[in-house]
Amino acid sequence: MAKMKTHRGAAKRFKKTGTGKISRKQAFHRHKALHKSAKRKRQLRGSVLVSDSEQRRISRLLPYL
Repeated sequence: MAKMKTHRGAAKRFKKTGTGKISRKQAFHRHKALHKSAKRKRQLRGSVLVSDSEQRRISRLLPYL
């Protein structure tokens, strides 16, 4: 059986944590930030875990992560 290919777009966007969960960056932080409050921009800065319903779908895109 042939090797599975990693989805390169997904590989650039997701990382695996030490416990095996998948993390991602927060959306809505890149531009048009003038009307967003400082608190909102600060909270969008970090990374969050992918929801449980999406974990399986993303892990299929990243077989060797």
